[in-house]
Amino acid sequence: MRFYSIITFFFLCVLCANAQRNPLVVEDSLAQQNWVDAKYDAMTMDERLGQLFMVSVASDQTNASTDKIKTLIKEHHIGGVIFSTGGPVRQAKLTNSFQSASKIPLMVGMDAEWGLAMRLDSTYAFPWNMTLGAIKDNAIVEKVGHQIGVHAKRLGVHINFAPDIDINTNPLNPIIGNRSFGEDRDNVADKGIAYMKGLESAGVLSSGKHFPGHGDTATDSHYALPLIDFSKDRLDSLELYPYRKIIKAGLSSVMVAHLNVPSLELKKELPSSLSEQIISGILKENMGFNGLVFTDALNMKGVTNNGKDGDVELAAFMAGNDMLLMPTEVAKAKEKLLNAYKKGRITEKRLSNSVKKILLAKYKVGLNNYKPIAINNLYEDLNSFQSDLVYENAIENAITVVKNKFYLLGIKKLENKKIAYVKFGDDNSQPFINELNKYAKVTQVNGKDIATIKNKLKDFNLVIIGHHKSNESPWKPYKFSKKELSWLEELAKERSSNLILSVFAKPYALLDIDSFENIDGVIVSYQNSAIAQQKTAQLIFGAIDAKGVLPVSAHADFQVKTGVQISALKRLGYSIPERVGFSSKKLAVVDTLVKDGLDSLMYPGAQVLIARRGKVIYNKGFGRPTYTSEEKVTPEHIYDLASITKILATLPVIMKMEELGKIALNDTFQ
Repeated sequence: MRFYSIITFFFLCVLCANAQRNPLVVEDSLAQQNWVDAKYDAMTMDERLGQLFMVSVASDQTNASTDKIKTLIKEHHIGGVIFSTGGPVRQAKLTNSFQSASKIPLMVGMDAEWGLAMRLDSTYAFPWNMTLGAIKDNAIVEKVGHQIGVHAKRLGVHINFAPDIDINTNPLNPIIGNRSFGEDRDNVADKGIAYMKGLESAGVLSSGKHFPGHGDTATDSHYALPLIDFSKDRLDSLELYPYRKIIKAGLSSVMVAHLNVPSLELKKELPSSLSEQIISGILKENMGFNGLVFTDALNMKGVTNNGKDGDVELAAFMAGNDMLLMPTEVAKAKEKLLNAYKKGRITEKRLSNSVKKILLAKYKVGLNNYKPIAINNLYEDLNSFQSDLVYENAIENAITVVKNKFYLLGIKKLENKKIAYVKFGDDNSQPFINELNKYAKVTQVNGKDIATIKNKLKDFNLVIIGHHKSNESPWKPYKFSKKELSWLEELAKERSSNLILSVFAKPYALLDIDSFENIDGVIVSYQNSAIAQQKTAQLIFGAIDAKGVLPVSAHADFQVKTGVQISALKRLGYSIPERVGFSSKKLAVVDTLVKDGLDSLMYPGAQVLIARRGKVIYNKGFGRPTYTSEEKVTPEHIYDLASITKILATLPVIMKMEELGKIALNDTFQ
């Protein structure tokens, strides 16, 4: 008898060790539970079943379409909505309208992996996960997650279906790619945890996806059922690894993908989103996950072939999902669920478990005390300088140097350099060329054929090639064209000049380059945003450090974790005033002062540059070089300097003494 007691005790200890503390429970758990119980007890069966559904809506849809959603809210008591495309103000107004029509406050969700801009216009786009995967300091990733959470909360979004913790071991993956933090399981797990903590600290629920792992497939589950044909041991050691770590760290929810995983589900071609073995068995029992479980969108081709008229929704719930995302037929699905309840296939315990988890989550995000979204200043709040600071810091820490032959980067002796720039790719490159020219004269060389290009480059001893591909989304084309690959090979052979290649695209673009032997410097900038281009130019000239490491293997020569660390040369960088503790609004006074001088004819023109802590934060030209000149003063003008001792020596000393309290500006000398 005692032997069996010991075995039972041991078994319970193992279960407790694996179990996650309920991530949906808040500090005032008693008040939360009372609210949940009261709401549940007051619901009809129809209302309880309605809570299981989260339907899709877009703020750029017609009024007729959004009215249908409002009808679903009123008549079927759905638990939430997931917003897709549109704009922030339109979405805020729709959200307020929907919430006012709902008896129980709706949980509002979005796919906002890199911010609201993943779905909405006029909102901020933060770096993609692949870019964040290159950062060594996870605290920076946490700040990105937090800022995305701040934006989501401001727009009345309660759950962001992020982070994506798929391990992208397949460069040909058509749907994940840049959405993944990389191919290293520990890096993916750590970055996912950091992002999650940032998001949750802003009061927004997180969701790890796409369980059990969508990273190693060449099929998009929006259009077909991808096959994940690996052993259970492989899946356990790789794909499932980040989930174990992030669940222990407090993940609020998991989104289950539509995947065919034969080693985890015996039934042939049954999607993981409908698999009781995968959801209830592996995720809940084996991993001890106690948070919300969402299906991936139930209108995707990877699952719709498994039934119609509510059969898929019923199967998904029976498998262990709590919320049914983007169902195709709410009314018919509810009818199927109700019939299953009446026949005892769905027990009261099973139904209440899911509905009460949904209510726990609603309480956690403050829906027990719902307030409408304020429309005033919404655009400004979603596009503030704080986001620029977070983005800039992330990009500075992500840009990765993978080759630096002859210690070419950052460029030291500028007086000996004649620099040319050649553009590859089909996207904007102007921020890059503009920033390069802040440090040295860089001439853009164009030509219809390689012979013309090579002839024009004869007078230069340093050539910079920028590969610029669309930054609009992570799914845009990223590869070099065949012509560009041929040109790159030809230019690399010209050893009369050094060659730097900077790739403003997915690191996998490097896979198509046969040899890097004659390319002296290689930089992976990950994205073609204006800030990424500017920071890459600053790195090339030694104004900022090179800190990033590759999150994936980009070439046989450049494996995962490759990264040449380079210290800055103490050249001035460029940033926004807030980066160094100044205010953009207050600096606008400088414009007024200079223009007052121009209007009173104190001088024909002026150029003002302000720098602090190694960053130029203001650089503008005003007026004309002389009173009779036709040209305007620009930041590119060069001046003879004279009589500067007082402003460069005496004035800074007086300013420092005043700062230290040794003198006051109204003191008089004896």
